[in-house]
Amino acid sequence: MHRWTLDPVAGTGRNQHGHTVALRPFLGVIGMPPAEPGRHSTIPPRPHGGNLDCRELVAGSTLWLPIPVDGALLSVGDGHAAQGDGEVSGTAIECPMDRVDLTLSTVDDFPVTGPVARTPAGWVTMGLGYTVDDAVFEALNAMFDLLGRLHGVSRPDAVALASVAVDVRVTQIVNRTVGAHAVLPPGALR
Repeated sequence: MHRWTLDPVAGTGRNQHGHTVALRPFLGVIGMPPAEPGRHSTIPPRPHGGNLDCRELVAGSTLWLPIPVDGALLSVGDGHAAQGDGEVSGTAIECPMDRVDLTLSTVDDFPVTGPVARTPAGWVTMGLGYTVDDAVFEALNAMFDLLGRLHGVSRPDAVALASVAVDVRVTQIVNRTVGAHAVLPPGALR
């Protein structure tokens, strides 16, 4: 167990062993409930969001999600002060967030089938699955679609361009569903 003392002014967290890490706060949960009626766990991430735990969704990010229910019923929470890709132990540096400012809107001209974001790290597409392979392929398929939309390229060209310009990362290996994200950094493809 590591106990972290957070210093928001310095932007660092320090544990009881003297290890210091940079803080990079984000919400672990941003999403909507499934369309099926009933009680739903907040643990697994889903195509319409939820417990995404994507460390790229920091302040200044725009996240697009498909809306599965009337009224959206968006829910956010699970503040993280810092987390590595993979969230390998099941937790990040969990923290309260006194204030989170969100701007919500619906758009019809940017259809998505899963989470897509524009972040300081670049364009991010996310994939979910039972295995890392499943999650990676879903994230990449979404990235190929996005490259076609943004740059007007064919699918084979999107695959070739992604091979040289897109980074693939494991988002999380916990929460019963594996997550991966593909990142197209700013300026990587012009």
